[in-house]
Amino acid sequence: MVSKRFIISLVFVFSALLSSGQVEENDGTAVDSLKTDLKKEGIVVFDTLVSKKRKLNPLAPAKAGFYSAVLPGLGQIYNKRYWKVPIVWAAVGTGAYAYVNFDNRYKAFRTAFKRRKAGFTDDEFYDLRLEPGEVTTRTTPEIDDQRLERLQNDRQNDRDLALLATIVLYALNIVDANVDAHLKQFNIDDDLGMDMEFQPYLEVNPITTNPHYGMALIVKF
Repeated sequence: MVSKRFIISLVFVFSALLSSGQVEENDGTAVDSLKTDLKKEGIVVFDTLVSKKRKLNPLAPAKAGFYSAVLPGLGQIYNKRYWKVPIVWAAVGTGAYAYVNFDNRYKAFRTAFKRRKAGFTDDEFYDLRLEPGEVTTRTTPEIDDQRLERLQNDRQNDRDLALLATIVLYALNIVDANVDAHLKQFNIDDDLGMDMEFQPYLEVNPITTNPHYGMALIVKF
């Protein structure tokens, strides 16, 4: 039996696993504009100054999300994140299995409860020791009507929670494929960086002509 705590934990674990490893190694960004500007200034530009050009597909995120919506895990295959596919299938499959399991139990309890109210004593929960087709000799049910009704309501709640978890996991699968496709197109090569420097400055009050000295922090990306 799949528990509610397990289903909730599955959603959080699945979210954490899909959010990991989102950074994709970049194979370089074109610097043709820099090369052109240097040539205009009469500076010789060697090919080693130009990194390999990478063609970006602006529709890739939408495609990845669409593929994952059609079949969970297909968007991850499109993004070449093959290691995520078993996680997606296991998570969505577990949620779907839990839903079917809880739904079957709910229907069994509900059917038995309805027959009890109609005066029958031949349900599977009246005498748990009986094989199918045998007639019970018990005068009181092994699972009474009140408990049967409570079990019916519990399995209904479990079924609804499993359905909600499956929908959330399915949506996370689509979001992951879309976001991953976006991040794959980010420029994260070694040329990117940040430089900080301190620069003193002097300001003169236009009225009193008193000088004011200070220090400015300049950040360059």
